[in-house]
Amino acid sequence: MWAGADEKKLRQDVDRCLKERHGEENQGLLYAAHIAVAGAGGMGSHAAVALARAGVGHIHLIDFDRVDLSNLHRQQYFMRHVGMMKVEALKSILLEINPFLEISVSASRVTEENCGELFGDADIVIEAFDDPKAKAMLVNELLERFPEKKVIACSGMAGYSDANKITTRKITENFYICGDGRAGVETEGTLFASRVSVCAGHAANKAIQLILGQK
Repeated sequence: MWAGADEKKLRQDVDRCLKERHGEENQGLLYAAHIAVAGAGGMGSHAAVALARAGVGHIHLIDFDRVDLSNLHRQQYFMRHVGMMKVEALKSILLEINPFLEISVSASRVTEENCGELFGDADIVIEAFDDPKAKAMLVNELLERFPEKKVIACSGMAGYSDANKITTRKITENFYICGDGRAGVETEGTLFASRVSVCAGHAANKAIQLILGQK
């Protein structure tokens, strides 16, 4: 990946570039943050890449699924990843962006029983599930068990309708929803990376705002 490079110098160069772009104080906060991304599909993979490019120091990827050929049209994976666990494939992508971040993975299905174990260390959780029941279960469990955590849920990013309809709404003190709230009703049955990535950008941006103290 960076054969022949001096690791210490490369680490210093990456650190310098991030601090020049984001400011030293801001980058220090980003390095210290712990974000869990629940779901490594279209929404989760795009959000995780944005967080890694921002230099978020600790990212926990959670998903039980494998990369399928049908995922390549809207998710961050490549042909070489087909058949791999999504969390492992996505981890490899994030470490290509920045090999000095701490990326942990859980190839697990989230349940009410393991929710505390999986998300206990996270400051912020991005909910990026496809299944409505799984989404509702996770959000309810997080808000009940960890009222101090920031939760960013995503709903309504399918289709190819006007991307300007996607917004970030604050629901309660620590709960936000990104999306258009319509789940692609106007263009039902279609899924495109372009619109999913807009919503993922909203989620990643909200996470960065919260890390840097903006609510």
